[in-house]
Amino acid sequence: MDKRRATDFWLFWIPMTDAPDYKATVFLPVTDFPMKAGLAQKEPAILAHWEAMDLYGQLRERRKGRERFILHDGPPYANGDIHMGHAMNKVLKDIIVRSQSLLGKDAPYVPGWDCHGLPIEWKIEEEYRKKKQNKDEVPAQEFRAQCRAYADKWVGVQKEQFKRLGVMGDWDDPYLTMKFDAEATIVGELLKFAESGQLYRGAKPVMWSPVEKTALAEAEVEYEDIVSTQIDVAFEIVEAPNAPELVGAHAVIWTTTPWTIPVNQALAYGPEVDYVLAESNGRKLLLAEALVPSALLRHSRESGNPSPDVPSNATSEVTILWRGKGADLAGAVARHPMHALGGFFAKPRPFLAGDFVTTDAGTGLVHMAPDHGEDDFALCKANGINPVFAVENDGKYREDWLWLGGQGSVINPKFVSKDGPICTDLREAGGLLAASDDFKHSYPHSWRSKAKIIFRCTPQWFIPMDQNPSPAGEGRGPLALASGKGEGDNAATLRDLALNSIEQTRWVPERSINRIRSMVEGRPDWVISRQRAWGVPIALYVHRKTGEYLVDKAVNARIIEAFKGAGADAWFGADHQALLGPDYDLNDYEVVNDILDVWFDSGSTHSFVVEGRYGEGVRADLYLEGSDQHRGWFQSSLLESSGTRGRAPYDAVLTHGFALDGQGRKMSKSLGNVVDPLKVIAESGSDILRVWVASTDYFDDVRIGKEVLAGSSDAYRKLRNSFRYLLGALSDFSEEEKLPVSEMPELERYMLHLLAKLDTDLKGVVDKAAGSENWLEFSRYTRALFDFVNSDLSAFFFDIRKDCLYCDAKSDPKRRAYRTVLDTLFHALVRYAAPIIPFTAEEVWQSRFANPQESVHFLEWPEVDASWANEALDAKWTAIRNQRDQVNEAIEPLRREKTIRSSLEADVTMGEQVPSDGVNFAEIAIVARIETGVGDGIAVKPSDWHKCGRCWRLLPEVEEDGALCDRCEEVLGA
Repeated sequence: MDKRRATDFWLFWIPMTDAPDYKATVFLPVTDFPMKAGLAQKEPAILAHWEAMDLYGQLRERRKGRERFILHDGPPYANGDIHMGHAMNKVLKDIIVRSQSLLGKDAPYVPGWDCHGLPIEWKIEEEYRKKKQNKDEVPAQEFRAQCRAYADKWVGVQKEQFKRLGVMGDWDDPYLTMKFDAEATIVGELLKFAESGQLYRGAKPVMWSPVEKTALAEAEVEYEDIVSTQIDVAFEIVEAPNAPELVGAHAVIWTTTPWTIPVNQALAYGPEVDYVLAESNGRKLLLAEALVPSALLRHSRESGNPSPDVPSNATSEVTILWRGKGADLAGAVARHPMHALGGFFAKPRPFLAGDFVTTDAGTGLVHMAPDHGEDDFALCKANGINPVFAVENDGKYREDWLWLGGQGSVINPKFVSKDGPICTDLREAGGLLAASDDFKHSYPHSWRSKAKIIFRCTPQWFIPMDQNPSPAGEGRGPLALASGKGEGDNAATLRDLALNSIEQTRWVPERSINRIRSMVEGRPDWVISRQRAWGVPIALYVHRKTGEYLVDKAVNARIIEAFKGAGADAWFGADHQALLGPDYDLNDYEVVNDILDVWFDSGSTHSFVVEGRYGEGVRADLYLEGSDQHRGWFQSSLLESSGTRGRAPYDAVLTHGFALDGQGRKMSKSLGNVVDPLKVIAESGSDILRVWVASTDYFDDVRIGKEVLAGSSDAYRKLRNSFRYLLGALSDFSEEEKLPVSEMPELERYMLHLLAKLDTDLKGVVDKAAGSENWLEFSRYTRALFDFVNSDLSAFFFDIRKDCLYCDAKSDPKRRAYRTVLDTLFHALVRYAAPIIPFTAEEVWQSRFANPQESVHFLEWPEVDASWANEALDAKWTAIRNQRDQVNEAIEPLRREKTIRSSLEADVTMGEQVPSDGVNFAEIAIVARIETGVGDGIAVKPSDWHKCGRCWRLLPEVEEDGALCDRCEEVLGA
């Protein structure tokens, strides 16, 4: 394929020795638009101009009353400089918003920030720790003020960084979850749940961070591989009504959390599991038959034999005293290995049937600590066994606990190791059968402190997923209609509503619906309380005798008004009797001071951003975030809106992947592979970074590094040079010069056909109404645009018509047709490119139509006539272009050997016929002459014709090199 570009011919005119210089007679492109972009220096000035002219505000005025498109911005945390993930996310949002504006829609963009929660509070605590101060000794109001100031600082920093990316939005009035109106709305949304009976306080195991001393949401947890201590512990069986042979034997449990043994209250068995009583080394052990070999191997190591000879068929090597099913263990009772301590540890440990018990690993028996496991809690609760709350918020056992009271922390590896106090005491009591610090597995950690978390049962506030609405709850009736279920026992649960909303939402890419659906199908009740200081409080009053929270709309209205005036701080310093009013006595009520889960904050943003700014009932056209938000913002927004409105707050959701380094690795400071977007902008400019974002298949994880950015820079350079050519070629173009399409040569009509095809393809990506499967797939948009400019224009159309542009008379119809098409192309391409490279598009537009009061971003989608599409022309010219490529390939060896200097000096014969009606194939192939239907294959030789001194074409009428051809004589004679 011919790689020549029209812009390579700016230096076309080099006078021939001893020949007249006709350079001044040709119509070379004229433009001041520089080839070198200098984006890093130029973009800040353009950005400053946009701010001075209030580009965003003017655009809102010009689009007022148009169809609205709302992309609701997911709030990043205000706690540090932006990273590449931020840049990728914001640029993609901006490309989409700008493209919707290009369609003529009113497409506002309100950026926002999450300002509450542990990420910010943790940063303030770090400052206290550096000063060796205790945060808990600081007055709450003072601490909250420091959190607010910290968030405000980083909002300002990130705002300028996002603006530098070229992101256009309402930067003067962003939304912040810590604004008073926002906090008032958030608490109002919480009270809607309360009024409809969708809140309860209960003690259930939740993910708990002993380091941060708070409950965590699933979205705040990450999993890392660790090595834990695994232990086998013997519980002596004291009763077994269905199998008296077991009395005096030991039931064996296996666990990788030794710290839960001091809170054990029962043992669980699988009703259908096959169990045996195996005698080994003088001990009678109850185990699942399938797990005897692996269990005895562990026990043998603990006994001091580093390489025990325990065969895989160990059940035949030991004495089997009893066989039975798990169901035979019903009614059995064991005692805790530390029973001699008395009190809690002297109580009997019943055997309970658990469907979750398997023989995948361990012993086939599971010890139950209802404080520290969901299955444990549910099974024990069903059998009347309650949590004991032995582990406190810092991970230590409470001071009055009989065994290890005041000791811990339970996540300390030394504390739980095989030589730590738990294993030492069990060993001395004769209850430890095996212990080793070598069990490798994945374990949950807090993604902020990076510390291990635990499951811990504490009193928390929950939004139930499967609870039917309270009969007294008002406002629940309309929600039931969303899933087609009625009131009462058959009313729609929150899970019903959320799953129904998922099906009514468009998910991009389509496969992402599976992720969010499975998460909502399997998620537990939403724990919304946190034991922290910085955030929106759970503003409820709980009756001290009944334990019920107060539901009174008048009280709630006073609470909301107080928050509007002073924000969340109004609750902590409130006159609660005044908020309760004359109908209630504060002495009868407990004031709840827990903080709302920050995901409830962000899940409520639709209420004060989308509805708050555009009207009640309005929902976003699109949410757009990374794939991790299926368990984060996408889900919390879905649950919050489904619970209060019966539907999702969005019509569509786009999910993108993560930014990895050039080798596909996660970016990490320790690896030294972090690509800083701020450095990329400072060195290359925002538009280069934006080209990268728009070019990636961002539905999956994407790579960025020097080589990737070099590719983006090269793609940008080619597009810029094509704009430079267009500007130069159209320097003196006027409306009077235009020709109607019907009077144009076939090549021009073919190019308009290609433009019409491109327009359809690009609109299919941008316009949801087009019904395209490729909606919002901007990698397809960018690839189509760049391929069109590089292949169809620069390497083909511009290349062929450079001679016409430079040498034909200005009034020549062919030249006029060419420039008419160039003008059409210019208006289309600068618009198509504007969402992707907004700075360069502005520079290009102002270079041709200088007007500081106008902007390329005020423009709308180009007017491309669908009738230009012509499939017959497409088929014909596809064949011609293929033959042109073959001719160029045949010429290339002669050029390399310098037998000829350019294709203009070549005579070509080819056996294949060319669709020649209306087409001068020698002109299309840019050769001296060409004969088709001659011989086999393609033959090339230097032409024996002479070169025109003005146009450099080799033509039969030119008598000697340097003389003029007929056309050039006519042009000069005129």
